[in-house]
Amino acid sequence: MNVSKETKPGRVLVVGSINTDLVARSPHLPRPGETIGGHEFSQVAGGKGGNQAVAAARMGAQVAMVGCVGTDANGAQRVKDLETEGIDCSGIEVHPAQPTGVAMVTVSDDGQNTIVVVAGSNGELTPEGIARHEAAVKACDVVVCQLETPPEAVHATLALARRLGKITVLNPAPATGPLPVEWLPLVDYLVPNEVEAAILAGLPVESESGARRAATELQRGGARNVIVTLGAQGAYLLVDGGEGRHFPAPQVQAIDTTAAGDTFIGTFAAQIAARQSLDNAIGLAQRAASISVTRAGAQPSIPNRAEVDSAA
Repeated sequence: MNVSKETKPGRVLVVGSINTDLVARSPHLPRPGETIGGHEFSQVAGGKGGNQAVAAARMGAQVAMVGCVGTDANGAQRVKDLETEGIDCSGIEVHPAQPTGVAMVTVSDDGQNTIVVVAGSNGELTPEGIARHEAAVKACDVVVCQLETPPEAVHATLALARRLGKITVLNPAPATGPLPVEWLPLVDYLVPNEVEAAILAGLPVESESGARRAATELQRGGARNVIVTLGAQGAYLLVDGGEGRHFPAPQVQAIDTTAAGDTFIGTFAAQIAARQSLDNAIGLAQRAASISVTRAGAQPSIPNRAEVDSAA
């Protein structure tokens, strides 16, 4: 694992989902009622929480994870995978009541995907479980959450992190509607994609101007800083105080967009934990995400720091 000499590794805690991804590639995404022939299948490590933890670790951060797996072979393998990345897995609990989470992913030949997630043991994460791992929150610089675990556990994590004075990053994915009003004031960096931003803000997001309007609305709701990722169109940042800026994305030929957003989040969190500037953090996160979309799979697609640096 390579870390630039000018960067002191920070400590990132990811609280979130751990899945096994079942990935099928096909000429196009199936329409409702359509059966099509696929031409490739793989079973790989995934879950937004796990993906983001791996991305942060490959960028040089000291990473710990809090989450839940089942007693099945998938759960044991997912923990082993994370430990191989140097991630502290002492906060991952094993629950016999549910199998380890699974995501069924279809990837078309033009790189687009559809994903159906079965939460399984991810649904066993509770506020009480978060409280058991308060020491892990105390030990970190940045806490990262997503929405693939129960909302009450996410809120408990954000509230605990705020009480302990930690930097909080919320990736509101998957988004199904506006967040509870008490959540946004607990968030230092809210990082939705364009679809999630539109759902959260109740506004269309089809361009930089749409991202600006949505980010402004979310900031009014209490989020300190908002970053709307726009895929090939880059990202829009609205900082605390109202200053906005668009960051163009590197131009690449995408073959699989799975985990691109997670790569961005994990890389961004690692940079913020290392006390890098927002410009540097977003720029590195965009380069990492642009590399990930040129590769297949979730965690297998996430680059390490040396690869990202060489792409600068």
